[in-house]
Amino acid sequence: MPDTITLEVCVDTFGGLAAAIAGGADRIELCGALDVGGLTPSSGLLRVASSSPVPVVAMIRPRGGDFCFDDAETALMLHEIDAVAAAGLQGVVLGASLPDGRLDQRTLERLVQRAADHGLRCTLHRAIDLCPDLAQATTLAVSLGFERILSSGGATSALEGLAGLRRCFDAADGRITIMPGAGISGDNVHLLRAQLPLTDVHASCSEPLPAPAPKVAALGFDSGSRRRTSSEKVAALKAKLRA
Repeated sequence: MPDTITLEVCVDTFGGLAAAIAGGADRIELCGALDVGGLTPSSGLLRVASSSPVPVVAMIRPRGGDFCFDDAETALMLHEIDAVAAAGLQGVVLGASLPDGRLDQRTLERLVQRAADHGLRCTLHRAIDLCPDLAQATTLAVSLGFERILSSGGATSALEGLAGLRRCFDAADGRITIMPGAGISGDNVHLLRAQLPLTDVHASCSEPLPAPAPKVAALGFDSGSRRRTSSEKVAALKAKLRA
């Protein structure tokens, strides 16, 4: 196990970005709309994040729902990769699936190549958790040129997906970084450390926002499920990773 474990924190607001940095995050995953799993961040948030003192990678996902993208959506994602590069960030986080859950190799080849043209590093996101064969998907991710895989091992949380994560680590064989994510906190990360050769961990370190005003909710302006990054939770998780 390495002496240090990198903590990546996902955020979707300027306040979240500041809180993650203040808490000691080593890397930021910049998103929009984390309440639907993260979408491509706005141009304004990209610009603000360009001055971050820690590396920032940006989600490339044009909509919520599945990861089966048509040609028009793929073209949009290519433009979004261009925007991330123009903002001066370090990398992108992306994925694409076929209807049966397997990775969409053709689409991923186009997206990864566009990122490579800009010198951006690529992380494969949790689209891999829909794959029927995690080991095969990991091997494909290596061949496509991804640097890192974010996964919960095919389960709703990384702790529940330990068996799947082990399959990813075994298939990776040191050729690609496997970064567990989903439900990880300072209270439970020791359970992952005891069973996996961790080098990177992904977490939101978030807490629920207060309930919206009744009319705001009634008119559909707030789902009531939004959360905010807690610098204290970031710091607590980082402390456990240093221990």
